[in-house]
Amino acid sequence: MLHVAIVGAGPAGFYTAEALAKRLGTVAIDIIDRLPTPYGLIRAGVAPDHQSIKAVDRRYQAVLAGGVRFVGNVEIGEDGVSIGELTGLYDAVVLATGAPRDRPLGIPGEDLPGVLGSAAFVGWYNGHPDFADLDVPLGQAGACVIGNGNVAIDVARLLAKTSTELAASDIARHARTALAASAVRDIHLIGRRGPYQASFTPKEMGELGLLERAQPKVDAADLPDAAGDAALDPGLRKVVGHLRSFAAAPWAGKPIAIDFDFLTRPVAIERHGDALRLIVEATRLDGDVAVGTGTMRSIDCGLIVGCIGYRTAEIPGVPFDTARGRFVNDNGHIAPGLYVTGWARRGPSGTIGTNRPDGGEVAEEIATEISPGSRAGGGGLDALLAARAIRPVTFAGWQAIDAAEIAAATHPAPRDKHVTRAALLAAADGGCAGGTTPL
Repeated sequence: MLHVAIVGAGPAGFYTAEALAKRLGTVAIDIIDRLPTPYGLIRAGVAPDHQSIKAVDRRYQAVLAGGVRFVGNVEIGEDGVSIGELTGLYDAVVLATGAPRDRPLGIPGEDLPGVLGSAAFVGWYNGHPDFADLDVPLGQAGACVIGNGNVAIDVARLLAKTSTELAASDIARHARTALAASAVRDIHLIGRRGPYQASFTPKEMGELGLLERAQPKVDAADLPDAAGDAALDPGLRKVVGHLRSFAAAPWAGKPIAIDFDFLTRPVAIERHGDALRLIVEATRLDGDVAVGTGTMRSIDCGLIVGCIGYRTAEIPGVPFDTARGRFVNDNGHIAPGLYVTGWARRGPSGTIGTNRPDGGEVAEEIATEISPGSRAGGGGLDALLAARAIRPVTFAGWQAIDAAEIAAATHPAPRDKHVTRAALLAAADGGCAGGTTPL
């Protein structure tokens, strides 16, 4: 039997496991993750008020129920199991670790308190254990969200929503409490280029026009001549249509404004009393390239969230392309028996479903190139973890966590997330036998 390890329990990993099982029929697959919980981006990245998108986890649950093993709470790298050890245990290893690190803003002052990356901020409101204790300053009226994509829209929308609007979401309890007491009233969405270059999607844009206590504001002077809209692809044309509607709408007197600051480039961040000041430069477009004009202004704020993209986390022993923020690979091949898929292969682009073709390609390559050997596979991994006193969380352990979170929820919230590793491991152990592998 072929033994395959997939590192990363997010969409890319599950699509690869699904494709491998379909292509090979009989294959032993372990999906390994550093967290005690599976589903990666679905649990910790998708906005908590977008429950319909999170429903894709039912498909991934079926993969685990079909015999693929989940091996959670296991670090791959210096603090756990090395890549060399993994490739020695399995016939093929697939890296599906996504892109969990923020791209830096690259401007002076970005290391000041109150300046966060979107991975950290989104992880905070989604209950990711790495960010449960994050200090998110919400005591000032101003907040700046840097970026013109859907993550930026998600951040702005979550900052603006009421507790009632978030009641049916799975937002972490600590974030719900903090946002309910937030003083944020002026949210700036800052993009260095114009509306035609934005990466928003129509659904996310439309949601901004339906918020209870917030209204989007667009300066009509930032909008291109409407005659150019006809040449846009249908999705972007709808986005620009929303922006034109926002620009034309009279101010309704709502307490929160979401200002679209197009053609604006952040250049520095400074302390300003007990808050922050973002220095920005007006830009103009030379084709699709933003060029600075030299005209500066400042925006006072208490929170700055950079939403300008992500990078894959490096793993010792795996060649890494620092410029592109992903593993060095040739169409998914890193080394004999070592593959990569999803954002760790392509860089952070596309939607959740974009990872599915990648998984199919890697599965086909493994089926064609790798023959079953005498590797120890999952049994060897279990023995190695036991020798190192590492307690992996099994699928049964995840089911116990899932049941505990659902049981703790207050209607209409779907779950009340455990947000610390200790709480997650305790729930895994307390549910049923096999929650974690015993020492």
